[in-house]
Amino acid sequence: MMEPMNPILIHENSDRMALTGAAIFAARAKAWVKTKGRFFVAISGGKTPRQTHRMLAREPFRSEVPWEGVRLFWVDERIVPADHEASNFGAARKDFIERVPLREHQYHPMPQDPESGAIRYERELLQAFGLKEGQVPVFHLIYLGMGRDGHTASLFPGEAALEEKSRLVAAVRGGDPYVERLTLTLPVLNRAEQIVFMVSGREKADVTRSVLDRTSPKLPASKIEPKPGHLTWLLDAEAAAGLSESCVRRRLQE
Repeated sequence: MMEPMNPILIHENSDRMALTGAAIFAARAKAWVKTKGRFFVAISGGKTPRQTHRMLAREPFRSEVPWEGVRLFWVDERIVPADHEASNFGAARKDFIERVPLREHQYHPMPQDPESGAIRYERELLQAFGLKEGQVPVFHLIYLGMGRDGHTASLFPGEAALEEKSRLVAAVRGGDPYVERLTLTLPVLNRAEQIVFMVSGREKADVTRSVLDRTSPKLPASKIEPKPGHLTWLLDAEAAAGLSESCVRRRLQE
């Protein structure tokens, strides 16, 4: 297990936050590949993660990451073609996968079918991690974002998938655009060694405060509590604008 980081890191702007996100990826990849031979990571879509992805394809990170040991998965995906502007896989492929030495067998995009796709991706996860049915994979690192409604991955407020206890992957419908999606479930997310939330923008300040102050426990993002893993929040100054000193201090002491 890697050494824990501070649970809240506030940055001047989203560019600096994305840089920290890339640095975490590189550091964790080097550490896990050195000790275990592989680095299992799941990434999210969205504007902020894409900044980090582009940085991974540039120096110094392109040379620092031991790409030969990386196994790349997705936290969620919209059921759209890979060349669609809303495709998380398509964006990641354009931003960094095609620009770093990753072979096709090292990355695992989600299938483009909601119901059978959930079953197939669950099997793919188990096979990649060398697990049997009923076991839960432990990712070394998972990146998550958060919407203004408090959703994370494609787990939306009131969604039945939030109550899933056994399936690793669920088919859902929601979000913007309002389409069918696949998403990892809480049993997988909360088994990770480390989860990194990346949140930016003034429009996220209220929900960020609600989640970190623990005043809205029913929000999907509030249900992310990796155990025995570590949870880290990367925020830009705008997203952190509503946080009180007592909230930050309390989180730092946890």
